[in-house]
Amino acid sequence: MNEFQNLGLIEPILKVIEEYKFEKPSRIQEKTIPLVLKGCDVIAGSATGSGKTLAFGSGIIKDSEKGKGLQGLILTPTRELAEQVADALKKFSKYKHLDILAVYGGVAIGPQISRLPHTDIVVGTPGRILDHIQRRTINLSGVKTLVLDEADRMLDMGFILDIKRIIGNCPKKRQTLLFSATISSDITNIAHKYMHNPIKISAETHVDPSKLSQVYYDVPDNMKFSLLVHLLKKEHPGLIMVFCNTQRNTDFVARNLKANGIDALPIHGGFSQAKRSKAMEIFHGNKVAVLVCTDVAARGLDIKGVSHVYNYDIPADSKSYIHRIGRTARAGAEGQAISLLSNRDYDNFRNALDNHEFNIKSKELPEVEKIYIKFKEPGRSFGRGGARGRSSGHRDNRSRFGGKSFGSRDNKPGFGNRSLGPRDRKPGFGNRPRFGNDKPKGFKSQGRRWGNNRRSQGRNHNRSQGRSNSRGRF
Repeated sequence: MNEFQNLGLIEPILKVIEEYKFEKPSRIQEKTIPLVLKGCDVIAGSATGSGKTLAFGSGIIKDSEKGKGLQGLILTPTRELAEQVADALKKFSKYKHLDILAVYGGVAIGPQISRLPHTDIVVGTPGRILDHIQRRTINLSGVKTLVLDEADRMLDMGFILDIKRIIGNCPKKRQTLLFSATISSDITNIAHKYMHNPIKISAETHVDPSKLSQVYYDVPDNMKFSLLVHLLKKEHPGLIMVFCNTQRNTDFVARNLKANGIDALPIHGGFSQAKRSKAMEIFHGNKVAVLVCTDVAARGLDIKGVSHVYNYDIPADSKSYIHRIGRTARAGAEGQAISLLSNRDYDNFRNALDNHEFNIKSKELPEVEKIYIKFKEPGRSFGRGGARGRSSGHRDNRSRFGGKSFGSRDNKPGFGNRSLGPRDRKPGFGNRPRFGNDKPKGFKSQGRRWGNNRRSQGRNHNRSQGRSNSRGRF
């Protein structure tokens, strides 16, 4: 408690810190809080989960008064981070009774409009804040402190023009705090143009390299998912994050993990805000052990207790790779980052390792049993062997997976002699004729197209029905 007192924090915040039994400030808190409380502009290099919310929140809470209008504005790149920061500020401002609101898109704007006139601190995404500015439903004239949180991420997402317009609507006489994992030339330009003699602070990375083990497996394309299941079922003491590059692949992996008895949950930008919030609530509550996600979860989400990070798809650049593996080996705990490489991942893997000295070791493939893939991978054709029509008894599979053959002799359901095409799953295909309104729009049959008007539909119905009866198939 004495160490936090030495930072100059006000009594209402110290009381909350005592209640939550926070024992020691983080490096970013030690270096930043005294400067923030003095009113200095600060550029801080800091990763997610390093305690930066208290670092910039200490000054905002100290200088804000309830009912005096909007006095603090924090910009964040994602909806999840906006909620996370707002919740933390509510906790630290408990005894000042400040009204704090998270503002982001993907939800109804009406409730936000009704609450904004009574709000003291706003945490929001640039797009929705700009929307409120254009609607004149937010008043930034009283903002004393502006925070750009995860600034590099916001620039990567193309928010640079939105940020400049928002800054232009804030008072020129204000405190500006910028927090970013990396300090790029764009961030330097923003600092030069919009900040007053900023002090640069850099904190040690929150990931302990000595605690992080990085390995990769070179695996045949049609065995990648089977290897993932094998490794997940082996042994894992904590929470697990599995990263994919696309939303569709995220859904594919999560659905098939569930089908194979692994309690997995997907999350990506295609979900509604309510669904994403529910997924994070379940994962934070340790109700599921595996979170399958896109890079939207690699930044801005403070998820504690992650023991393993899997790169099911390899990211296209080193920055994304670093942020992914940074989800584990935190706060002195050990962690593992495992990358699964197939032919299509080699280029990305080279790019991810470019100009960085990662201590990544190759691991020998274990003996893996080929598993049943119930849900088809998007954009890929599963013939014999389960991937792109290659035989599952291919020589590479026998030699690289402990001498086991994965062809039709294994009698695995869905592989070998049986094709997993659309006929296996969709009703109305195969030997049963399907007519009338059951016909999908634009479906081609026997060289003719099913029209949209009744005359065409009836004529095609009769002709196709006659052929179906004579040939015994659709």
